[in-house]
Amino acid sequence: MEANFLTAVFLPLALFIIMLGMGLTLTLEDFKRVVIYPKAVVIGLVAQLIMLPIVGFGIASVFPLEPQLAVGVMILAACPGGATSNMITFLAGGDVALSVTLTAISSFITVFTIPLVVNLSMQRFLGEGTTLQLPFLNTVLQIAVITLLPIAIGMIAKRYAPGLADKADKPVKWVSLFFLAVVITGVLLRERNNFVSYVIDVGLATLVLNVVAMALGFAIATLTRLGEKRITAITIEVGIQNGTLAIAIASTPTLLNTPTMAIPGAIYGLLMFVTGAGFAWWASRRQGLLKA
Repeated sequence: MEANFLTAVFLPLALFIIMLGMGLTLTLEDFKRVVIYPKAVVIGLVAQLIMLPIVGFGIASVFPLEPQLAVGVMILAACPGGATSNMITFLAGGDVALSVTLTAISSFITVFTIPLVVNLSMQRFLGEGTTLQLPFLNTVLQIAVITLLPIAIGMIAKRYAPGLADKADKPVKWVSLFFLAVVITGVLLRERNNFVSYVIDVGLATLVLNVVAMALGFAIATLTRLGEKRITAITIEVGIQNGTLAIAIASTPTLLNTPTMAIPGAIYGLLMFVTGAGFAWWASRRQGLLKA
C-alpha cells in the first residue's frame, strides 16, 4: 500500500468508520450523565486530559528517544479514549455508560487541546526554531471532520433509525477492527527498514505510558471511592488512547505529515490490546472475588 494512499485516503476513512461505530452507540443521555454522575466524569476527564499529558511528557523526557518519537508519544498522550476502551470496559465488567460518556466528552474537548499539547511538545523536543507545527484552526477543523462528524452521524442514526443502528453496530465494529489492523500494518510496513530499532527505542516507552496511565486512573478512582465498576471504567478510559487518531495526526499530509511520529501510535495500538485484555481479566476476576 503506497504511503500517500494510506495517509491521504485510507487512514482518514478508517478513523471515520471507527468513530461512526462509536456514534452508533451514543445517545443524548450519555452526555446528560455529566449532571447525573458529575464526580466520576470530572475525575475521569481531569485524569485523562490534564494528568495523562503530564505523564506523557515525563516519559518522553526520561526515555532516550529521538525527538520525533518523543513528539509521537506526546501525540498519543494528548488523544482521547477510543471505541476500544468502551469494548474493553464491557469485557472487564466496568461501567460502560461512564466509559462511553468519558470517550464522547473527551473526543469533543481534545479537538481543541491536541494542537496546544502537540505544538508545545514540538517546541520542547524539536527545538524552539522548528518550523513544523499544527495550525490551530486547520487542525481543529480536520479533527472535527474525521471524529466529531461521524460521531454525530452515528448518533442521528441511533436517534431516528434505532433498529438500523443496532443492526449496523456489530458489523461496523468488526470493520473498524479490520481497518485499525490495516492502518497499523501499513504504518509498520512503511517503516519496516527501521521497525526493529523503533520497537527497541519506543516500544518500552509506549508500554510504560499505557501501564502508568492505567495505574494512575485506577489509583485516582480508588482513592475517590467511586465504586468497582466506575474504577474499572476510569482505569481503562485513562489508559487506552485512540491510537488511530494519533497515527492520523502524525501521518496526514495536511497535518504533521511525519511518518516517524506515527510509530509510537502504531506500536501502542498493538500493545494496548494485550494490556487491556490482561486488565479486563484481572478486573472481572477481582469483582467476582469481592462479590463472593
